[in-house]
Amino acid sequence: MSESTAASQRLAFFQNQLQNAPCAAEEPKIKTTMESMTEERQKATFDVRELTYFLDGGEKFTKIREKFMMELERDPTFRMYDMYDVTKDQIRERTMEKFRTIVHYVSAEPVPIFTMRMQTISLIDPGFWTRFGVHYGLFFGALRGSATSAQFSHWVSKGALALNGMVGCFAMTELGHGSNVAGLETTATFDEASDQFIIHTPTITATKWWIGGAAHTATHTVVFAQLIVRGKRYGTKSFVVQLRDTHTYKLMPGVNIGDIGKKMGRDGIDNGWIQFTNVRIPRTNMLMKHTKVSRAGEVKEPPMAQLTYGALIQGRVAMVVDSGNIAKKAVTIAGRYAAVRRQFSSNPHDAQETKLIDYAIHQYRLMPLLAQAYAFHFTGVETNKLYDDLMDKLESTQPDDETMGEVIDTLKETHATSAGLKAFCTWSTLSAIEACRQTLGGHGYSAYTGLATTYNDFAVHCTWEGDNTILTLQSGRYLVSCYREALAGKSQPEGVSYLNHLDTLLNLGCGVKTNEEILNFDVIQEAWGVVTANVVKKAGDDFEVSLKAGMSPEAAYEECSQARLAAAKIHSYGYIFRRFAQAVKSAPEKLQPVLTKLCLLYGLYSIEQNAGFFLQYRYFTPSQMDYVRGQVNVFCREVRQEYIPLIDAFNYSDYMINSPLGVYDGNIYEKYFDQVKRQNPVGGEHPYLPLIQSLLRRNIEDDEPLEDDDEDDE
Repeated sequence: MSESTAASQRLAFFQNQLQNAPCAAEEPKIKTTMESMTEERQKATFDVRELTYFLDGGEKFTKIREKFMMELERDPTFRMYDMYDVTKDQIRERTMEKFRTIVHYVSAEPVPIFTMRMQTISLIDPGFWTRFGVHYGLFFGALRGSATSAQFSHWVSKGALALNGMVGCFAMTELGHGSNVAGLETTATFDEASDQFIIHTPTITATKWWIGGAAHTATHTVVFAQLIVRGKRYGTKSFVVQLRDTHTYKLMPGVNIGDIGKKMGRDGIDNGWIQFTNVRIPRTNMLMKHTKVSRAGEVKEPPMAQLTYGALIQGRVAMVVDSGNIAKKAVTIAGRYAAVRRQFSSNPHDAQETKLIDYAIHQYRLMPLLAQAYAFHFTGVETNKLYDDLMDKLESTQPDDETMGEVIDTLKETHATSAGLKAFCTWSTLSAIEACRQTLGGHGYSAYTGLATTYNDFAVHCTWEGDNTILTLQSGRYLVSCYREALAGKSQPEGVSYLNHLDTLLNLGCGVKTNEEILNFDVIQEAWGVVTANVVKKAGDDFEVSLKAGMSPEAAYEECSQARLAAAKIHSYGYIFRRFAQAVKSAPEKLQPVLTKLCLLYGLYSIEQNAGFFLQYRYFTPSQMDYVRGQVNVFCREVRQEYIPLIDAFNYSDYMINSPLGVYDGNIYEKYFDQVKRQNPVGGEHPYLPLIQSLLRRNIEDDEPLEDDDEDDE
């Protein structure tokens, strides 16, 4: 063997050994939070942008909303990054700074576009939205809804529309009365000799309370007071009263105003109290579109008092819409955090800890809330349409028109529906915000993560524009009335159409042959129809029993109040599911699969949460309810796969989210740490160093050691 051949063999031997030698295990790649977020977005089976267009009502409106978000983010008066550290007075000053920016758009934009602008603002600065809305939504809205055409033109000429020469507020609530508007104590007594009304606060409980804008801002207000003419009371009416001199800003004679102070949230609003001491105003300052008082003291009441309900509905519809928008913001923050936050490990072979969103229990906490946010969004869109259609009918119909009866029925339905939905959606959204906050773990307690402040700001929705319990009872009262009409043979409107089929629905059970057939919109809708019909029947029957026992109608309604609450709640669940299902059916074909999963999750989860009713009225058997519970978990897993694309479709910019834990790119820890350091600089002067030093350097006179009190053994 030649030397070269031997060398070649040795080289081949070593190469073979190296190839067969065990290699060191490669280090597993650890994904960053941003890579984790990118991974989630790659799971989308639908076009996110197409879903955004569908949610917004078209590409045109998406681009308008994006324009609004960009304008707000670039406007220094709308800076929001430091909002969690400013004082009450600083917030109020900033709020007033924003008025000059936004008031321009009131006259420059069509009403629908300006409404979209304000809806966008409500997401980032609900305090300003409310303070601005007090003037335009409440004060100006009262003028538009209750003034005659001549009166309306007069107040517009005085600057009510342009916010030039006057700032308005809305003085309805009193220290002793809120929801019971008919029980308000402030009086408006007509003085025939001077052709004036005398506005007066007769008791401390008649003090106007919670009046937004009153403490420091408003020059005028619409006061709700008891109309008294020649000693006779005609109920609560509305009057325009000047509060401050528009030049000196001093209070007008007989007007006393104060600030009610720190609140739970929305400190950008200067809520105040007002007392009137025999304040005289011209007779024509009474808003007389409905009730009229002549110079001679003759009172003319409207032929149909129900026509005055329209003004109440607008605010309630706005809160249904706001519930959907705020719910979307909350699930965005919680969902993006869950997609990148890792905790423990569900698989010992994984190199990284498990994402929160991959835990089954976390999916059960979040996925139904995402489905609910979508349900509320579509319900808000539909409720807005119903309100717009109603107002068009009211404005075009005269009292003697043949269709007036139909319009009044529509008004009653919309009034009751908006009351029930306002209560249901705001209660549910407040609960959802807190649930989302808790999914952030310990970080959820930080103001910078956004949800604590969101909760405080949103909580007022449950008590203003009608206390939720009272509104739910009103909705339940309407349902009892519809039930009694249905028994008498009168056909009921679409919103309560299940009452037209009482004979077939009341004892109907689920007729599917296989459990899989339950996963159908029609079956779930039928389920809600059966249960709602039975629950409304229970409330109606309780009412009848009380009447037969000799109670007055009012006492009978009070006696069945718990049944009315249950009826209104179950009715709202079914109503919202129907609206969601209708929206899915109208969606572009490529979006229907993912929206169908969401809608089924909402319907099944809602049934699970109210399982007792479905078992009590025997629509579902116990085994079918077990199947429903199991499918809730199945749909939670399926929706989880596209949770991030589904919240991306809401199209909220990082500025609008205003939470480092909800940033689009997933870089939560650096953004969170940066915000904490920016708002709390390191190395600054110690705020209470002398107190600490005095504690540590204090003289201790008796520094003798403690004696051992154990006795020696004897």
